Amino acid sequence: MKITAIIPVRMQATRFSGKPLALILGLPMVEHVRRRVSLCRELSNVIVATCDQEIKEVVEKAGGKVIMTADTHQRCTDRIAEAARNIDADIIINVQGDEPLVIPEMMNAVIEPFLSDLKVPCVNMIAPILEKEEFEDPNAPKVVRNLKGDILYISREPIPSKKKAAHENYPKWKQLGLIAFRSDFLQTFARLKPTLLEEVESVDMMRAIEHGFRVRTVVTEAKMIGVDVPADVGKVEQVLRTDPLFERYMSRSVNAGQTNDERMVI
Repeated sequence: MKITAIIPVRMQATRFSGKPLALILGLPMVEHVRRRVSLCRELSNVIVATCDQEIKEVVEKAGGKVIMTADTHQRCTDRIAEAARNIDADIIINVQGDEPLVIPEMMNAVIEPFLSDLKVPCVNMIAPILEKEEFEDPNAPKVVRNLKGDILYISREPIPSKKKAAHENYPKWKQLGLIAFRSDFLQTFARLKPTLLEEVESVDMMRAIEHGFRVRTVVTEAKMIGVDVPADVGKVEQVLRTDPLFERYMSRSVNAGQTNDERMVI
């Protein structure tokens, strides 16, 4: 099975302009994501998809692969669909560029449901919400799912109802920026008409759900902090200082062709 991870990024973002190149412990965020994903041995390819030349230059200087896309995409899934059109792959994993704590094992986790159920077209990783602040944070898309683990709805509002979910044992989930697609379904998704709830919630996967497609969930207990606003950078840095993966990918040469004097964090 051929599996490609695509990291969609752009400089213009409503809540944090220029965040792909925001420095986190001296390294641009997009490079944290790309290097961490690249540690997964199951992947055939890791590619950054962007419409911005400055991101392309940073990633390629660090030895990464880039596909340039149109600057008209409003949704990251449409961007990866364009980038994936000419890629020979069975599975495409969308790893959003604002998840700098992603771990390689997550790639394996989102692939597994495709192997156990041939009818699953799409898999979205989710994580438990443990704090009231995050449950009420509009930057964290909340997920409710059915008994089979398929998503029923995603909202930036607190769901399910706070009246019941206030109980500490009531399950609350958030969507993470790690979504896997069968390659043919990814192109189907891109051809679907955008939907009202997709627009209202500003969540790509609502398009698939509204059109009647299943989106299976897999759960991770790993510590994940998406960078939505500048204040999130400090939270991520605090975690990275004791993260063994950080030392692993930072100790590698960013480009095997560089001499010691030429190597730098970019």
